[in-house]
Amino acid sequence: MNNFSDILSKAQKVQEKMKEVQESLKKIEAEGVSGGSLVKVVLTGEHEMKSISINPEARKEKEEILFDLIIAAHNDAKEKLKKKKTSEELLKITGESN
Repeated sequence: MNNFSDILSKAQKVQEKMKEVQESLKKIEAEGVSGGSLVKVVLTGEHEMKSISINPEARKEKEEILFDLIIAAHNDAKEKLKKKKTSEELLKITGESN
């Protein structure tokens, strides 16, 4: 029975650690860029768009091109966020630091 208690205790610790990881991941931000930094988008760890900036030079482009730049910057931020979240999760779970 002691073995079962140890397993249960370890499972509880892992669950607590996962909750901590999930909370810290919400605080992560990633910036995506496109068009040589004509458009920048910042996403939070929950994939909410926090900000968007458009260089005045980009505003001279056709509307369709500007929309494509915004989408590309968003996708870039999303990909960076995915990489950050994965590495953060692994670091926290394994207990390693940068």
